[in-house]
Amino acid sequence: MSGSTGSGTTGTDTTGTDTKTDGRVERGNQTRRLVLGRTMDIASVEGLEGLSLGRIATELELSKSGVFALFGSKEELQLATVRAAVAVFAEQVVAPVKDVPPGAARVRALCRNWLTYSSDRVFSGGCFFYAVSAEFDARTGPVHDAVARTRLDWTAYMERTLSEARAVGDFAEDLDVEQLAFEVIALMEAANAQSVLLGDTHAYGRAERGVTARLRSSATEQGRAALAEQA
Repeated sequence: MSGSTGSGTTGTDTTGTDTKTDGRVERGNQTRRLVLGRTMDIASVEGLEGLSLGRIATELELSKSGVFALFGSKEELQLATVRAAVAVFAEQVVAPVKDVPPGAARVRALCRNWLTYSSDRVFSGGCFFYAVSAEFDARTGPVHDAVARTRLDWTAYMERTLSEARAVGDFAEDLDVEQLAFEVIALMEAANAQSVLLGDTHAYGRAERGVTARLRSSATEQGRAALAEQA
């Protein structure tokens, strides 16, 4: 009986401790999500330098020590904000094309998703990465490197999507993938910049028409047919 009682007591204590730990972890995760939701919005408007542990604690009515425990420093808060924005971007722009077969239609869908992500103001300041790239382009350090990596990854994904479309015959075999990716991204970012700075929402329509014309000019007959179906 005594052995059974001892075992039961130990099991109860462990379960209770695990439950309390799980509860603290979940509360920490909730706070982290709350903080990053706010920091992403701030950074898209004011830049990553607009972030501070004290400001976030005050705005969200959290303890500064609690925010510090989650992030440790302003730089880590900035890096965590970049990582969180990458996840949002992936969900809004990249994930929706996963089920679209490789080809010109997938390229166009990807571009439309980007324009919608910017025009719908998923982030208050338009494209998060356009904003923070301008802020950190001439700097050095971990935050610059993280921002630069996101730009390289996005460009590489666009190039890969175009290469896949070329492989299935929707673009000419001699297509300069890097050049087309550069032009398409430039058109979309120009629309973002003009919309944010001037409030010109028509810029998105102009960008989409420009992207479509550029894709059509490089597409094969098969690719143009695919683009026409998606019009």
